[in-house]
Amino acid sequence: MHGRTRARWWGVILDAPDARALADFYARLLGWSIARDEPGSVIVAPPDGVAYLGFQTSRNYVRPVWPPIDGQQQMMVHLDVEVDDLESALADALGMGAVLACHQPQDDVRVLLDPAGHPFCLYVDG
Repeated sequence: MHGRTRARWWGVILDAPDARALADFYARLLGWSIARDEPGSVIVAPPDGVAYLGFQTSRNYVRPVWPPIDGQQQMMVHLDVEVDDLESALADALGMGAVLACHQPQDDVRVLLDPAGHPFCLYVDG
């Protein structure tokens, strides 16, 4: 795909009932800042780098269910966030409004749900 894409800036967009509220959550969680803020659409990004997370307000948003349950909205994507100290990062995320998922499939990873219900993982590499 070389030459057909502009890889200078790329990201993932998550739907939410309130784009700004979810953007604020991830900006705090990741230590990033708001890069763009338009009605119904907000982007957070690190001060340097090419990746971003975008959030768009969806009036018909349905919270995903994790772990999956047949017949209910499934997660479409999840984010993995590497941290230095798992227990400290977990406490911070919970204090910011995340919820610990009822199912924890690995001892060295914590699965949480963001305020809109999207699962994300905190882990320590190594």
